[in-house]
Amino acid sequence: MKIKGIKRGQNIELLEQIDSIPDGSELIVYLELYVKNSLEARQLLTHEERLAKLHQLFGAWKDQPELLEIFAEIDK
Repeated sequence: MKIKGIKRGQNIELLEQIDSIPDGSELIVYLELYVKNSLEARQLLTHEERLAKLHQLFGAWKDQPELLEIFAEIDK
C-alpha cells in the first residue's frame, strides 16, 4: 500500500482514509520524500550526491555483453 502523507513534528498525517487497518495497529513505514518538481529534488542533493547518482547511472549498462547483441539486432 502506498499513500501520501504530511509530516508534522513526529506525526505523519495521511492524505487518504485507511479503513482496512484497525486503529492502534503497529505498522512498519518506509519513507520516501516526495518532491513536486525536479528542481526541488536537485536542490535537496549536494553536488557530490548528484555526481554519485550520475556515475551510478552511467555505469548501469556496463558488464552486460548481451546488450551488444541487442544493439546489433536493432542496427539491422
